[in-house]
Amino acid sequence: MVKFIILPLKINTMKILGIGSRIKHPELGIGVITNVSDRHYWVTFIDSGLETIDLDAGFEIIEALEKDDIDTVSFYEVEKTLKEILQKWTDISPASQIAEKYKGGTIILQPQDPDLKAKEIPIDTFFHKIVMLRDRIRVMEQKINSSKNLDDQEKVDLQQYITRMYGSLTTFNVLFKNKHDHFVGERSKK
Repeated sequence: MVKFIILPLKINTMKILGIGSRIKHPELGIGVITNVSDRHYWVTFIDSGLETIDLDAGFEIIEALEKDDIDTVSFYEVEKTLKEILQKWTDISPASQIAEKYKGGTIILQPQDPDLKAKEIPIDTFFHKIVMLRDRIRVMEQKINSSKNLDDQEKVDLQQYITRMYGSLTTFNVLFKNKHDHFVGERSKK
């Protein structure tokens, strides 16, 4: 004889938060819910970026939006908006891409003396350093332009040095996939 055991049905009465709700997680800090599944929240935290947490994870609700009361947006749209906000309010620049023909390549620094060993550097590593240099020059330029301690003439003088720095780096423009990422120095007047 086969016995059947009937177990009581467990109904989830937990209220699901909607996209855009703000929470405070005890370990991850403050974040915004950017996507919801049947078991997880995708939360973009200020300090640690995107994380998935269980629906029943222990966190404090700062601002709850109802799941059914809001328009849903795709994760791509949320990610794009967050990137734009971070780029506007921090010194983070949009990611520059290396030209396809140089991906995976190597730079070889060969000394004149044949007894000395050549130095090989992955182009991707070199390109990353060039992009970091450009971003730091841009930050310096922004700080100069917004400085309250410099008068207008000092700002103009420093800006001319920065323009010359960009001009010195135009050799590396061949590494960039997109022209809008190129270094631009002083243009000759013709």
